[in-house]
Parts: sequence; structure tokens; C-alpha cells
Amino acid sequence: MNIGGEQVTAGVMAFAAIGICISLFFEFINGFHDTANAVATVIYTHSLPPTAAVIWSGIWNFIGVLLSSGTVAYSVVAILPPTLVLNVSSGTGAAALFALLLGAVAWNFGTWYFGMPCSSSHSLIGSMLGVSLVYTLIDAKRGGGIHWDQAGQVFLSLLISPIVGFVAAALILLALRRFVKTPGLFEPANPEKSPPRWVRGLLVITCTGVSFAHGSNDGQKGMGLLMLVLIVALPSSLALNSDIKPDELQRLTTELDHGLQYLGAKEQGKQPPRKEDAKTKLTEYNAPKGEFNDEVFPALITELKDLRSNLTGKSSIEQIPLHDRPAQRQSAFLAQQTLKKLVKQKQIGEKDLDALEDGLKKAVEYIPIWVKAAVALALGVGTMIGWRRIVTTVAERIGKTHLAYAQGASAELTTMGTIFLADNFGLPVSTTHVLTSGIAGTMAANQSGLQKSTLRNIILAWVLTLPVCFFLGATLFAGMLYLFFNILGWK
Repeated sequence: MNIGGEQVTAGVMAFAAIGICISLFFEFINGFHDTANAVATVIYTHSLPPTAAVIWSGIWNFIGVLLSSGTVAYSVVAILPPTLVLNVSSGTGAAALFALLLGAVAWNFGTWYFGMPCSSSHSLIGSMLGVSLVYTLIDAKRGGGIHWDQAGQVFLSLLISPIVGFVAAALILLALRRFVKTPGLFEPANPEKSPPRWVRGLLVITCTGVSFAHGSNDGQKGMGLLMLVLIVALPSSLALNSDIKPDELQRLTTELDHGLQYLGAKEQGKQPPRKEDAKTKLTEYNAPKGEFNDEVFPALITELKDLRSNLTGKSSIEQIPLHDRPAQRQSAFLAQQTLKKLVKQKQIGEKDLDALEDGLKKAVEYIPIWVKAAVALALGVGTMIGWRRIVTTVAERIGKTHLAYAQGASAELTTMGTIFLADNFGLPVSTTHVLTSGIAGTMAANQSGLQKSTLRNIILAWVLTLPVCFFLGATLFAGMLYLFFNILGWK
């Protein structure tokens, strides 16, 4: 079958179809969990009817996803070993993608079924770490291994965000108590009537903000993996960002020239290696335990020269021959990762080649608008179908009293602000964790009391998510490797 000038076998098409379905099902369940949190307060307080609330939330999730930068998507993908990302079109890469997505989906669906708010972020990252561990065992010498520094940044943001949610929501509620003298705001919502108009407006605004923020952050987490699935199917057509404008491509060419001149002064007279040797050297350097040596700069020069020669006389990515693009993607990815690590290890200055790194990053780390639209649609549909279980837990079972208007507004304001802040730094956070901890914080500040049984179950789900998904990812990857290698013959 010919797609966009690229020959695709029936087996690869079948993999792509199944992989895309699993990726979108992950986002669909993400809608069950996380977006349901966004509508919990407006539905429970009768600020909006359930159907209107989930449609409204779905629209703003859609907009948030469409306007997202893609930074969070690739910060999650960066947890995977670099050689796995480089060789994602292999049987090993395909098996890894299936395993980590299935592991996350299985746990997410199970916790939703029992009505427990669970972090889709934790599920996905736990599964990715399990896959990375198994990959380390089979590819340690060629750059396998877990990127603990990247994983640590993600863990830190996921760990701190619930604490921020609890404290900030409690402080906002206490401030409202001090300055707003409307007693009804702090009493459990009346199930027989809607709140005052201004309160209703505030709750709808916060729901809108959380939905948009959720789309712009959580909506990205499956995007990077969906792109890898698509690259397995169309390794040439999707290898490079074809939307790069002519002036941006010219700027990248100029920065490549500057980079070659800059690095030429640092190579200490060593002869640049052949292309394959250069790729091997940079892959080893970019492994989690890779150390800088005097072969890194010459190897990087070889990769940059190859990129530069392929861009000579080109005004668009489309002018690069289709069969050359996978190799150019590998070169651009390796060069960008190398520059990033050189800055981190203080081998080059932070601003010395930052424009070159940004240009290379834009060439390989991109999300087409139709991928964003598909993810946004999956999130929205998931919200509309699965919201009820999570809404009941959030609104009725965290505190000993039911949710008050001011509590809902405080928790959602906190959630919206936290996600926007994290999105600005390209860090993933869990909407579930921030909102549920925010509601718990308002219950504590309002002296409403907390239901220990529900909190115990939520905390248990939080604590178990990483290790269970780690185990699922590792086990499924081992099984998938056997399936792909020995039964399907795809290596």
C-alpha cells in the first residue's frame, strides 16, 4: 500500500491501526478520570446540567489541546532510552509502545471502574519505566537505561503538585471566609436549587479554566507516544516537521554553520569519525551513564555536517528525498540531545548553541494539528461517557459533608493555576491529584472533616499506581518481545 509516496506493508498498517486505537483509548480513559474532575463542581452544585457541563468541558479541552506547545508531550517521551526512541520503527520499538500503552490503559480503566481518582500521568510514566528497565537489560551497551534525571523532574512535579493543591486551596478558602460574608457559600450545596448567579458564573469560569489547562497539559501526554506509533508506520513521511517555514529552515542552516565553526575550535585537532562511528559515539554519550570524552565534539561535527549538506539548496523539508528523512531525523535527534547534555555537563555555555538546539528540536519534536484534534476528541468523548463515577467520589466521598460552593471554586482555581504554571515549564502534572488534594484541603480548612475510608483508597491508588504500572509495563514488554520476535518475525 502506498501512503504519501511511502510503501507500507499490511502488517505495519495493522500495527499502526491497533497502536493508534490504544493511544486514543488511553486519552479516552484520561477523559474518564481527569476531565471528570473539571466538571465535578459545576455538576454537583447545579451550576450547569451534566450534559451541558461535559460538552462545555470537552470543547475547552479540545481548544487547550489544539493550542498546546507539545513540550510536555516530549518531556514524557524523554524518559525512554534514546536508542529506543531512535529505533522506534524496529520490532523492539513497536513492542515497547504496545507494552507501555497497554499497561497504563489497564490500570487506568480498573481504577475508573471502582470510582477511584487515579493519575493518568503516573500510570503512563510507571509503565514507561518498566519498559525502560527491560530495555536496559537487552541494550545496556548501546545506550539503553533509564533516564533517572528526566524521570526525577517528572516525579518531582507530580509529587509537589498535590501538596500545592492542598495548601493553596485551603488558603483560598480561608481568604474567602475572611472577605466574603455570604454564609451559604460555605455550606453544602443544596441539591434542590442552583447557586446564586455570581457564584454560578465563578464556578463555570473555573471549570472552563481547568478544562483548558487540562487539555494543554494532560492532553499532551499521549501525543508524543501517538507520534512514535505513527512514525513506526510512516518512518519517512513523518520523520521531520514538514510545516517548518522557509525562513525557519534558512535560520537552521545558518545556525548549523555557526555550530560547526564553534565546535571546530573545540575538537582539539581530532579527525571527525565516519558517520556510523559518529552515531555510535553520540548514542553512547547520550545513554544515562554516558560520560563526556574527547570523541564527542568530533562525532557531533560529523552529524552536523551531514545535516548541513542535506539542507544545501533546500527551502522546505519536502525537498529532502523521502528515503533520506529517517536518517536525517536520527541525526537531528542525536545532535539535539547531545547539545542538551553538553550544556547540562557545562561543556558548552547555555547560550552558545541554544538557537541551533531549538531549531533541531523543532524539526523532530512536533505534533501535527490532526494528531492534536484526534487526541482532543478522544478526551472529550471520554469525559461525556465516564464522568459520573469520579464526580460522585470527588463531590461526596472526600469530606464528611458534601461539597460547598466556595470549596469547589477554591479547589478549581488552585488546579487551574497549578496546571498553567507547570505547562509554562513543560512539566506534566496530574489534574486528578491537584484537584482531589485541593478539595481535601478545603474540607480541612472548612473543618468539614475527611472520610478516612475514601482518602485511604485514593492514597492507596496513588501509591500503587507507579509500582503496579512499572510491573505491567515490564511484563507486557517481555511478552511483546517474544510475540514480535518469535511469532511475527519483526525484529
